[in-house]
Amino acid sequence: MPVLNRIADMADEMKGWRRHLHQYPELEFDCHETAAFIEARLREMGVDEIHPAIARSGIVGIINGQGEGPTIGLRADMDALAIVEATGTDYASKVPGKMHACGHDGHVTMLLGAAKYLCETRRFSGRVALLFQPAEEEGGGGQVMVQEGVMDRFDITEVYGIHNAPGVPFGHFQTNPGALMASVDTAIVTLTGKGGHGATPHECIDPVVAVVAMVQAVQTIIPRNVYALDEAVISVTQIHTGTASNIIPEEAMFCATIRCFNPEVRNLLKRRVYEIVEGHALAFNVKAKIDYDWGYPATINHPDQTEFATQVAAEISGANAVNGSAPREMGSEDFSYMLEARPGSYLFLGTGPGAGLHHPAYDFNDEISPVGASFFARLVERALPIAGK
Repeated sequence: MPVLNRIADMADEMKGWRRHLHQYPELEFDCHETAAFIEARLREMGVDEIHPAIARSGIVGIINGQGEGPTIGLRADMDALAIVEATGTDYASKVPGKMHACGHDGHVTMLLGAAKYLCETRRFSGRVALLFQPAEEEGGGGQVMVQEGVMDRFDITEVYGIHNAPGVPFGHFQTNPGALMASVDTAIVTLTGKGGHGATPHECIDPVVAVVAMVQAVQTIIPRNVYALDEAVISVTQIHTGTASNIIPEEAMFCATIRCFNPEVRNLLKRRVYEIVEGHALAFNVKAKIDYDWGYPATINHPDQTEFATQVAAEISGANAVNGSAPREMGSEDFSYMLEARPGSYLFLGTGPGAGLHHPAYDFNDEISPVGASFFARLVERALPIAGK
């Protein structure tokens, strides 16, 4: 695997960065210590401009190449998850109830490795914008960075990102030139009836039977309203009601996650959820409150940039280790907002066997860091060649 030699020489240093970050995970927008570590490394490397406090704790670093040219954005997310770690490593999280269970510590490390190489070599024209983003797991930090104007402020013309993929063969890249990951919305429905004794249901307005009927009806939306080839998922993940065997409760609630790829289907799903809940509320004589969280949009790659990214990936891992027509998946990712703002591509990078993402035993495979860093660095050199070279 032709990892860039200078980056291969950084492997131990990158491992040290990653394992330090792993011990001090931070959540959502509160990634201030992580940002301070990143900023210190960027200053040591000689990054030309460092812009902190974007989306509260995000950072944009600018590296200037040789001569004029466009600006390529490279993104790494920074935040961790509210999970109790179960890896048992000597570098396990030192923060109770928090861990890097999705590998964002590794994503930061790969981008830092690429940044160090690019600062040393400068074998490109134009500029590189290093986008260190908070709040991917919760909060939509990618959206906030876009709303705060990073694309226009730094004249970013294209943007790229990668995500580690345990279970995919080591060093293999996967992506596709269209919808790669789904949009994600959440419906929380609260029903209010009239509680009372279970022996006298005629004196009550029972929210339990109403919630059961609604959940069953919601499950008919996709098979009876969505074209079979328009992939979509509605999963009811919570139902809460009642406190005792002989009491009809006052309230009941259910929660559902709603995912698809097509914006028209997304609007249809929302409309049908409202129609079913409101109709059943009338039928069962309960009051219904719907909190519908319009979440991350689908992550949709741009074809030209994706073809280019897969060519670069093939240079690093070999053509047989790159799948540019990978199936899309129902997970979600707020890199979608950056792809709505600028052309670009998102790729998965296989890390080999290991616990899955968001699992308490997950641990980022440090051996993959030079591969990801080489991909980022080579992408810049290919996208921004020096005139005459």
